[in-house]
Amino acid sequence: MCTILGATGAQLTRQELEAHFAATHTRGPDDQALVQVGSCWLGFQRLAIMDLSPRGMQPFSLEGDYVVCNGEIYGFRALRRSLEGKYPFHSDSDCEVLLPLYREYGRGMFSQLGSEFALVLYDHRTDALLAARDPLGIRPLYYGTDRFGETVFASEPKDLVGLCQTIAPFPPGHYWEGGRFHRYIDLTTVTQFSPDDEETACRKIRDLLVRSVQARLDADAPLGFLLSGGLDSSLVCAISAKLLGKPIRTFAIGMDTDPIDLKYAQQAAEYLGADHTAFTMTRQEVLEALPEVVALLGTWDITTIRASLGMYLCCKKIREATDLRVLMTGEISDELFGYKYTDFASSDEAFQGEAKKRVDEIHTYDVLRADRCIAANSMEGRVPFGDSDLVRYVMSIHPKWKRNRHGVGKYLLRKAFQGEGLLPDGILWREKAAFSDAVGHSMVDDLKAYAEAHYTDEEFQRRRLWYPHGTPFTKESLLYREIFEQHYPGQGGMIPAFWMPNPSWAGCAVDDPSARVLSNYGASGQ
Repeated sequence: MCTILGATGAQLTRQELEAHFAATHTRGPDDQALVQVGSCWLGFQRLAIMDLSPRGMQPFSLEGDYVVCNGEIYGFRALRRSLEGKYPFHSDSDCEVLLPLYREYGRGMFSQLGSEFALVLYDHRTDALLAARDPLGIRPLYYGTDRFGETVFASEPKDLVGLCQTIAPFPPGHYWEGGRFHRYIDLTTVTQFSPDDEETACRKIRDLLVRSVQARLDADAPLGFLLSGGLDSSLVCAISAKLLGKPIRTFAIGMDTDPIDLKYAQQAAEYLGADHTAFTMTRQEVLEALPEVVALLGTWDITTIRASLGMYLCCKKIREATDLRVLMTGEISDELFGYKYTDFASSDEAFQGEAKKRVDEIHTYDVLRADRCIAANSMEGRVPFGDSDLVRYVMSIHPKWKRNRHGVGKYLLRKAFQGEGLLPDGILWREKAAFSDAVGHSMVDDLKAYAEAHYTDEEFQRRRLWYPHGTPFTKESLLYREIFEQHYPGQGGMIPAFWMPNPSWAGCAVDDPSARVLSNYGASGQ
């Protein structure tokens, strides 16, 4: 991961900007630049992934225009070949194609950039900035207004605390120009469902996911894989191992007392012939990490925080023990293919509407979690299930094929790889617990007990009402909110709501986001 920054005016001093920019130095520890371009500022903190030489350092410039980008432009080699001869190239960085593309296509370039980018671009002809974010918000970007009335952009909200009164996430699939947002792509609105039947859908899902994984294996820095033992990460690992034709490095984590998924991760790793490392974490490590994790996440959501504790500690241990710079992950599969709770969807329309809502908001939940946990440890996360072509297609599949018609969740995804020999059936068809449960049920129980001891009943009822948006409803949620407010005072609106099963569906009006509380949890996570 890298950090980008942009300000539409130059009234903020270099000293001010540098002080705030330092909050995200772990995202880009290799090099830093903060430059005034015209009447604007651009900043960049580099984590070297493509072209590890100094030539890959940003901002890139072209005839007076400048750009900073946190992203991977998958397929950039073909784009570059189409531009060579007309524009000079001085590095092997994927992001150097951005300014030539802007000269050729203007705002039309954003839809060509793929699935993982956030950028701020200075156009010298207008002496103004443009900013844009990928279709799902896999790469982070936030904005606010400084005391001079200028707009400031940054990769994380912590860079803007103290500079801007109100901080908001930059909407995915949009670009910003002249004070206004413009949508350039919409992957989740379906006006007409695909006519594909189940067999055709499975074949296309397989082809699209394999293509997505293959694109994300392109890196000049060492690459590793998070492997929980569940379907999503196991598929990413299996496809990668087959494409690379050599052992991959995989990592998993679980509680030291009752890890659920470590054994399944071990099984998958052995089947793949992976170089596998299993970490454990203790109750003390979890509780000590809690304030740090809430601070780096910038959220008060229960589900996101719970799931981040294991992921953050796993990434921390990877960073301490290896030279890896890139991690492949399995996020976004659940949103596309269904959760345990979407078994309760009352109709095809209800299922589709829930999928759209979850994918549209994913940048404030699971994608946020993956980005911060990995970036805080100076590594880059890549998300194959977030590929634009894959997301667009899966959203277009008629929900009657995606709903749980066979007594097993995510049936289409499982069937797509049946008979391929990529994974043993025990992994391919196993129902998996949510990550915050799969590391061990004791972790969530420990967090609840810790929060319970933190407040009296009277304190909880009084203090929860201080927050009209996202009002805490358990002592655990109040604890998280109060830690959040210490670091992001008054910025609770960055998160739309608690991630919870849809309470309007029968069987989903629950008081905890864990799938453990649902009646259909069954053998998940055992």
